[in-house]
Amino acid sequence: MRGDAGLYLLVVAYTALGLLALSATGRGESAAYGVYVAKWFTLFGFLFPVLNLLLVYAIVIHRVDRRRTLALRLAFSTERLACLVAGVALLLSMMLFQGTYTSLKNALPHWQGGFPHDRLQADIDRWLHFGVDPWIWLYRIGEHDLVRLVLEWNYNVLWFALCFGALFYVATSPRTRRMRTRYLVCFMLVWVVCGNLLAGLFLSAGPAFYGAVTGDEGRFAAQLAFLAHGAQSTNSAVTYQTYLWSLHQYGTAGFGSGISAFPSVHVALAALNALFLWDHSSRLGLAAFAYVAVIVASSVYLAWHYAIDGYASIAIVAVIYFGVKHIEAWATGERQAHSFLSATSSTR
Repeated sequence: MRGDAGLYLLVVAYTALGLLALSATGRGESAAYGVYVAKWFTLFGFLFPVLNLLLVYAIVIHRVDRRRTLALRLAFSTERLACLVAGVALLLSMMLFQGTYTSLKNALPHWQGGFPHDRLQADIDRWLHFGVDPWIWLYRIGEHDLVRLVLEWNYNVLWFALCFGALFYVATSPRTRRMRTRYLVCFMLVWVVCGNLLAGLFLSAGPAFYGAVTGDEGRFAAQLAFLAHGAQSTNSAVTYQTYLWSLHQYGTAGFGSGISAFPSVHVALAALNALFLWDHSSRLGLAAFAYVAVIVASSVYLAWHYAIDGYASIAIVAVIYFGVKHIEAWATGERQAHSFLSATSSTR
């Protein structure tokens, strides 16, 4: 856990600055810390750790015919369990991080006096896509209830499993030691830079709420009418959008509350995982980037985002990824140089 001191410091600093901003602007009611406790603890304190241990046990039993006891000892060695405990402890502390993120996101419309950039961003989207709103291109080839159901499941279920499963794996596995800190720093920066800073500077609500924030109900009316077909389905986008808007209208904090479209955190986290996978394997990286493309298309298809939200996210994440990688390489070189000089001076 000592090795994670810097990461804990980032969580504490972000939380302290967030609380200070909320207090200084009189937005204490935007705080959303309590809504994450039960779900976050269930996910990272129980479900993922239990699934991890069961998976390791199953792999040993399935693949090892002889000396299973020794294999199990290695699989559940002190080192592995220490990594698991340290990772789980860090992830549980990130309840504060996630609560701060949502609290600040809730406050953004109040600080900005609404959502001032939707019309401009939608117009840029149309200009980039040859004078046609990009959702129209997508619906020309995929306006079907089955497509909608698949994309809703992917966007609301599979994305969460992949992104937060990756977070758990990197935080708790001894195999990820060399890139663990870099990944976790990048993960936090994605939420802060994309989800708070840039979202606040270029605040928009997205196509689902375009009519409510601009008064132009017609631009996305046909898209929203189609999505309303799935209002009763389990992973309905329109149902969750209605939930978010009701929380916004009543000024209530809730799980996942807060509305902002630009840039897309959904796309950003998928892109972050793709970049790290590319470092490990070009084949896995290509598959991951294909998934990023699906997420970008899904975000537009389901009226969560303008296409430029996803495009911008990919560019921003690339800057974060290569920036942190460069800083880490520089810091490693500095430490090695210092160690070399210390060793040289001690031999004189």
